[in-house]
Amino acid sequence: IVDFYCASAKLVIELDGQHHFTEQGKHYDAERSQILNSHGLRVIRFTNHDVDTKFSQVCDVIHHAISQTEAIPK
Repeated sequence: IVDFYCASAKLVIELDGQHHFTEQGKHYDAERSQILNSHGLRVIRFTNHDVDTKFSQVCDVIHHAISQTEAIPK
C-alpha cells in the first residue's frame, strides 16, 4: 500500500515520517521503491516535515513530475 497513487501518471507519492530514517526504514524504503520502479512506477518521497512546512514546493515537485509524464508519448 502506498500513500498516494496517480495511475494516469504512473506516480507514487510517499510521505516519510521518523521511522523511515532508521537504517531498517531506509533499507525497506529503497527495496520497496525498487520494486515499484520495476513495475514502471515513479516514486517521489517527501518528509512529513516538508509537507507541513513547504507544502507549496511539494506541490510544485508533484506538478513537475506529472507534467513530465504527460510529455512522454504513449
